[in-house]
Amino acid sequence: KKFVQQGRRRVETGGVPSGYVEDFDEPRTKLASFFSILQEKECSMTEEWGAVLVVDDDVEMRELVHDVLKDRGHQVTTAGSGQEALTLLSEQDYAIVLTDLRMKGLSGTELLVEIRRLYPDIGVILMTAFGSVETAVEAMKLGAGDYLTKPVKNDELVRIVERCIREASLRREVNRLRREVRREYSFHQIIGKSKPMQEIFDLIRRVADSPTNILITGESGTGKELVAKAIHYNSDRRDAPFIPVNCAAIPEQLLESELFGHMRGAFTDAKMDKRGLFEEAQKGTLL
Repeated sequence: KKFVQQGRRRVETGGVPSGYVEDFDEPRTKLASFFSILQEKECSMTEEWGAVLVVDDDVEMRELVHDVLKDRGHQVTTAGSGQEALTLLSEQDYAIVLTDLRMKGLSGTELLVEIRRLYPDIGVILMTAFGSVETAVEAMKLGAGDYLTKPVKNDELVRIVERCIREASLRREVNRLRREVRREYSFHQIIGKSKPMQEIFDLIRRVADSPTNILITGESGTGKELVAKAIHYNSDRRDAPFIPVNCAAIPEQLLESELFGHMRGAFTDAKMDKRGLFEEAQKGTLL
């Protein structure tokens, strides 16, 4: 026999002998609360949002950007080269980096690549006096948050910097929530010391990174979805969506539309295109 704990009740079920599975609630933290914080603080951007690092080998330009952002209440640090910027980044936490494109030594694009590799949560804005569509496209492909052409207009500078700070803050919060979810569905949340349970843990580890379909069987209440989440959040798909589907709750005539989506006008109530659950779960897990 095995027991499933549901709230304060323990329900005896059939299943793997000598095992014990605790069915935890979904993580309570909601992104909505973070969005409300963003809206409340949108007009009062201060150092609590994270510092700004300005990188430019032109002293006058560096001081100009520093003064404009400082007047808005931001905590601003400056660096005269890409190498100096990397040193500062290793010593202090920054929300965004505002860097010139063409500099002696480490260029702006090279600095951008290093920041994306070492500090993926930090937003990067590139500035240059040699602006072109090709340069802007290349910067975006490398991971830049935005692009400014010199001479920089003060209002445009402030608008882009504060938008990138909000995006960087949201990115950090999303990553924090993802880490919480991973902890919620790590192996230690499935309690069991018996040999059959240890065999299940070993099987989860072996199949987690497999790109093939996985069939999980068991009686109702024995923890099938918990095992599915453990497989997902311990695989290389952990950052992609996990989408559970209760097919029994979907009317037969709508099942195909729910799974595969539909185009506008495909049937009477199809007023807009709708992505199917298979597309929503792209690179992730559909249960």
